[in-house]
Amino acid sequence: MARKLQIERFDEVVRSKYQVYNSLFLTLPFKTIKDTSLMLPLFADACVKGFEQQLTPDEIVADFFKNFLPELDEAAQKDVLFAFIKYIERQVVLFDAIEDAGFSYVNNMHGRGTLRFIKEEAQNNNKLEALKEYLKRFKVRIVLTAHPTQFYPNTVLTIIRNLAKAIRENELDEIKQLLDQLGLTRFYNKKKPTPLDEAHSLIWYLENVFYHSAGAIASYLRKNIFQNEPIDHTVFDFGFWPGGDRDGNPYVTPEITLKTAETLRHHILRNYYRELRFLKTRLTFDGVLQKVEALETALYHTLFFPKKTPISLDELTEGLQQIANDLKIDHNRFYLDRVLDLIDKVQLFGYHFASLDIRQDSRVHEGVFLEVINHPMVRATIGALKERSYEELSLEQRLELLTRVEGTVDPTLFDANEITAQTLESISVMREIQQRNGERGSNRYIISNCQSLEHLLQLYALIRLCGWSNPSVDIIPLFETIDDLRAAPDIMRALYSNASYRAHLESRGMKQTVMLGFSDGTKDGGYFMANWGIYSAKEALSLLSTEFGVSVAFFDGRGGPPARGGGRTHEFYASLGEQIQADDIQLTVQGQTISSNFGTLESSQYNLEQLLSSGIKNQLFARGENNLSAEDRETLETLAQVSYDAYVAFKNHELFLPYLQEMTTLPYYAKTNIGSRPSKRGQKKEFRFEDLRAIPFVGSWSQLRQNVPGFYGVGYALESFKKSGDFDRVKRLYQNNAFFRTLIANSMMSLTKSQFELTSYMANNERFGEFWSQIHQEYTRSKALVLELSGFSTLLENERANKASIQLREGIVHPLLTIQQYALQRVAITKDPERRDWYEKMVTRSMFGNINASRNSA
Repeated sequence: MARKLQIERFDEVVRSKYQVYNSLFLTLPFKTIKDTSLMLPLFADACVKGFEQQLTPDEIVADFFKNFLPELDEAAQKDVLFAFIKYIERQVVLFDAIEDAGFSYVNNMHGRGTLRFIKEEAQNNNKLEALKEYLKRFKVRIVLTAHPTQFYPNTVLTIIRNLAKAIRENELDEIKQLLDQLGLTRFYNKKKPTPLDEAHSLIWYLENVFYHSAGAIASYLRKNIFQNEPIDHTVFDFGFWPGGDRDGNPYVTPEITLKTAETLRHHILRNYYRELRFLKTRLTFDGVLQKVEALETALYHTLFFPKKTPISLDELTEGLQQIANDLKIDHNRFYLDRVLDLIDKVQLFGYHFASLDIRQDSRVHEGVFLEVINHPMVRATIGALKERSYEELSLEQRLELLTRVEGTVDPTLFDANEITAQTLESISVMREIQQRNGERGSNRYIISNCQSLEHLLQLYALIRLCGWSNPSVDIIPLFETIDDLRAAPDIMRALYSNASYRAHLESRGMKQTVMLGFSDGTKDGGYFMANWGIYSAKEALSLLSTEFGVSVAFFDGRGGPPARGGGRTHEFYASLGEQIQADDIQLTVQGQTISSNFGTLESSQYNLEQLLSSGIKNQLFARGENNLSAEDRETLETLAQVSYDAYVAFKNHELFLPYLQEMTTLPYYAKTNIGSRPSKRGQKKEFRFEDLRAIPFVGSWSQLRQNVPGFYGVGYALESFKKSGDFDRVKRLYQNNAFFRTLIANSMMSLTKSQFELTSYMANNERFGEFWSQIHQEYTRSKALVLELSGFSTLLENERANKASIQLREGIVHPLLTIQQYALQRVAITKDPERRDWYEKMVTRSMFGNINASRNSA
């Protein structure tokens, strides 16, 4: 029997089940649930018909109440709309749970992009040995960040997981109970989470998902690729930013960093302890049982009585290996796989679970360094500064000093300046974490907004001034803006040429990590230029690093939506040309991306395998296929430049910032209480584009369903070739190059999730009408030319299941989007403070369901 198409599988286990289980909402414990469930379909229909008649959201809501509930006053109408918001939020949860439950059926868990498929492809092409050699050096690093994109509180996430399990097992009574629980559970945080709260939230995924999914993949590789031969390499690393990312977050202190590291250690030891307790119930053989019990006892003391002499990681590994050897020799290999699986996990996660990265802005480092270096007690030890301050030196003299200075500066000298004292203490905390959790516990320091060699050497000097003369720390520059990306090769050439830093690199195995920011790149230069700028920077930095004998690893700062480097992430890695060094895939994941792509064992293993196989495919099966010809490179460069010019002109429009402030949900992000860090950089009261964080910037366009960062400039760029009669060149680029096809496909996703009918009323706005029309024209232009380029008649024509999911989700929240626009209109015209507060709360509350329905929009 032929396997069903993916869209057929989707319809079977997602669409149909949603229609059935949605009827159970009648049992929700809301006081007015029956009225809400009866009225909401009528309101949803009124929204669809109202937009078809080109009514404004305000008019649609007014007509609905006039036609169906004419007896209600304004306060009662408000209550009905809030009831709709709560109901729709819970419909989104149900849909999420149903999709999670059907994930392994809808997606082919053994098909293209999985390890089983890669292994068979390697065998069929006589490349199994090449695959082994590549896996001995290739690594995927998933870095969990606390960027505020998760609008579900932990209580609701737990319900989603339990609901998905009940749906998968067809437990109808349990489903009803969980929906009842859902009805009584709050969907928002009353106060902002602390950095430690954020750490605990993400550690749940490490402990309950990644520990098992990454461990299963490591065991599969050991058994099926390496035939149980030992290898001194792990294919996964996990990084962790909550508790260590100080950039723009004053609440991340050295104490929080240390507590986070302790919590990570506690949870990984607890997982090992649980596995040892299970093994004790199975390995009941004389000689073996005693060794298991000894390890269990030692780990128990290490876990719960840390002041006692702990069992070291090496001792734990050696003890497990001895047990494995005994099972091989004397006990017919009984439960050997379980012991070897645990050894795989110990190799993967050590005592650290995930490496705690430290991050801070270069401007903060510069201020800290100047205060430290100009302190009288420090200046007295540096000959070059006895008569002149650091700032009075020439650049050449400053760079020379930065490579020589070291010492042990007491952070308490700077108690009057908290940021200086805490920066120095953070470096000391890194050493303390390494001593307790192993070097991988915290060995990376990231400099955001890195714009010069001096920025890098200032951090290197600060680390050495903390008494760490030979630091076991990787110093990682983060290049974000288009100008920074263009300057990156020159900065790194100067860094590689520095004798002192080169000696440090040699101590780090001649490996340099460079972080590249998709989110701020798109915010700064638009979709095409950000992606092409990063691709070009990778090419240039790979060539440069090869010249200096350095292995470079690119760490991609990605978010959920295409505008922040999300979307078809694994396809991007599979499409890199051979000029780019690609022994590592490193990327950030956060919030929605974690819960939607890695929230269950099935989705986590599937997506980890997709990332792993994308690097393998690129290196083993597609070398050379993705290289750009001279003509294709010129075409792509021109497209990027034209789109950049169009986007920058748009960004510089006098109404750009006022539009964001007055017509979008941007001002409301700070009220959602979804993250610990402030919603904008800096303390200035005036609204400046450079202070605007990428997440609320992209998310606000998504709430409007305009998705500007994912397509603006694409239409202009394609049209320029159309007008010049050279559109065939773009078509050849599309046919020839997987990277460009992925760019276009991701932009299609942004276009698909746009609904300009929702805000068409803005065309008549006296101040912003022309500006809205400019955006709409670029949407129309981009959509038409993307369709012509791809040969599709509709967007996402080749991804029917994905498109169906988007359409169902957008249909669920269409009334919610209407309510949000209605509330925004009301805020603009309401003078009474109490009534205005109603509508502002309505805007804020509507954001949760809208973002959650999109899954990758923030």
